[in-house]
Amino acid sequence: MQKSEGHFERLARAGYWAKGIVNILLGGLSLSSVISGGQGEDTPEDALSSLLGAPMGRIILGLIALGLAGYVLWRLAQSVLNADDHDNDTMGIVTRLGQFFSAVANSFLVMTAAGLAIQGGGSGGGSDQTSIIAMVMAQPFGPWLVGIVGLIFVGAGLGQIYRGAVKDYEGRIVIPADKKAVLDPVSQFGLIARGALFVVIGGLIVYAGITVSPEDTGGLRDALDWLRSQPYGAVFYGMAAAGLAAYGGYSIVQALYRRMDAPDAEDVKQMIPNGR
Repeated sequence: MQKSEGHFERLARAGYWAKGIVNILLGGLSLSSVISGGQGEDTPEDALSSLLGAPMGRIILGLIALGLAGYVLWRLAQSVLNADDHDNDTMGIVTRLGQFFSAVANSFLVMTAAGLAIQGGGSGGGSDQTSIIAMVMAQPFGPWLVGIVGLIFVGAGLGQIYRGAVKDYEGRIVIPADKKAVLDPVSQFGLIARGALFVVIGGLIVYAGITVSPEDTGGLRDALDWLRSQPYGAVFYGMAAAGLAAYGGYSIVQALYRRMDAPDAEDVKQMIPNGR
């Protein structure tokens, strides 16, 4: 039993490492576009594709795919099994819903990384968000469902902003005292910036639901493009890009210092009818 728990914890930590690497790459690519004045490669798929030109790039992509698979499993443990022991209040429910949607979104990223590693080009099944939203809208009460998903993104984003602002993560992450002066600001900035992007993404999804226009829905690229179109947009875009890189740093902080209550076989049995 203990050995199994240890394996799961290592898998989850590998997931945080993989997530951190992807976000640092993504932030770096976006920052380089600000400096060069280019359009920017600002999706996780772009960040993964950039590794193909690196030495042993396909091997690295394969390892990242495995790590991200561990991250998906950990997100499912957090959301379905409540591994972080959240309260059953509004904040706890919204947080767990956000963790579930994170598992779903990152499962597409696993397929993309695996496809790039195997094929050496093209995605292995990236997320076509517009098609998914269009499919949902075609269902009864579809626009309402899309609006609810958007509000969940907004709620998750506000939750991340709050966690960063008050350093709420300190209850689960024990940063060594001699590293706090550097890692606390990185973690706070990363959480607040990513939370703000989630709020923008959620707002775009809600707008798509109101207008019944799937093409108006927003992903990360749409959120960054929206920021770039605002007055002083290059400044906001640059801050968002730096925030994504900082969030990658925060993910690595979690890989190193996060306390984990990894689920065991008994936890899983309790989620299955007649599991005993």
